[in-house]
Amino acid sequence: MGFSCGIVGLPNAGKSTIFNALTAAGSPVAAYPFCTIEPKEGIVAVPDRRLSRLAELVQPQVVTPTTLTFVDIAGLVKGAHQGEGLGNQFLAHIREVDAVAHVVRSFVDDDISHVHGRIDPADDFEVVMTELILADLETVQRRMAKTTKAAKVGDKEARSQLDLLERLEAALAAGDPAIGVQPEKVGEAELMRGLFLLSAKPSFVVVNCGEDQIGQGVKLAAELERSLVRYHVLALPVAGKLEMELTELADEDRMVFMEELGLAQTALERLVQRGYELLDLVTFYTTVGTELRAWTVKEGTKAPAAAGKIHTDMETGFIKADIIPFARFDELGSELAARKAGCARVEGKEYEIQDGDVVTIHFRTLF
Repeated sequence: MGFSCGIVGLPNAGKSTIFNALTAAGSPVAAYPFCTIEPKEGIVAVPDRRLSRLAELVQPQVVTPTTLTFVDIAGLVKGAHQGEGLGNQFLAHIREVDAVAHVVRSFVDDDISHVHGRIDPADDFEVVMTELILADLETVQRRMAKTTKAAKVGDKEARSQLDLLERLEAALAAGDPAIGVQPEKVGEAELMRGLFLLSAKPSFVVVNCGEDQIGQGVKLAAELERSLVRYHVLALPVAGKLEMELTELADEDRMVFMEELGLAQTALERLVQRGYELLDLVTFYTTVGTELRAWTVKEGTKAPAAAGKIHTDMETGFIKADIIPFARFDELGSELAARKAGCARVEGKEYEIQDGDVVTIHFRTLF
């Protein structure tokens, strides 16, 4: 699996439309708040042109892409951190995803009401983010109360944790997300992960544009980024309704339509790219027997751990890895040709997997 991405936002921002555009799920879309109550999940194959090219060259019987999961989460309202609307469910579901896509509404449609009666993408984002920050502030303050008691009776570990908790409390109380607070001492990163803070999750904004705004999408996203600079987010313009309709077309018709509209990539391709950048993910490939497969790991993952994604026996019995960069494989046309040209490197346990590596794992069977 690549990563999981929660789709969040105010009611009627177009979350379900974006979800359908990304997953081709055909979920119901309604013009009233809380159409989505239980979160819907859609697992999609990650679009991967390198994998497609390798399939052309290798001609495997089976091609298995890496996947990602989108979660369409119920719309949020002010007071969610105190349980308003579907707040408690909303916050619990966010804790389970790797990244968060904040959908804000830019399109105008008199048939679809806005919960605040006006179109203001920056304000919509801040309503949702404020609820996440307030929920995190409660989490941190509860933890501080317990940790302070432990520190007073001589718990050295508790005393060392207070510094980070105090920095987090100060940032959150000022309205800043936890993601802006950086660990400074040994153990702080682990403590922060253990708090499961909502505003510490990597996030980006999806500006849901109308079809008449396609040409302005980049400008709208740039303006929104400037107004939200304190939140450490980037914005991605997506014409949700149009993209959803594109998923219903045959491949050839969709390509023609996209070309006419000047769209070089689908929303899914652009969102995947943004997610991989946010989460520092890389993709590597294996060709074992008749199967060509893509795998996703964190940047900096060493070869044995990457082998463990394939099978735990490969990690425990790891000996070495043969590495062929995709560009060389593509240029020379086959694994054999790449090996003959001396492009297959032998790497050991300290090697960090690079994006696009075509990998052959050598391992010993322990049992």
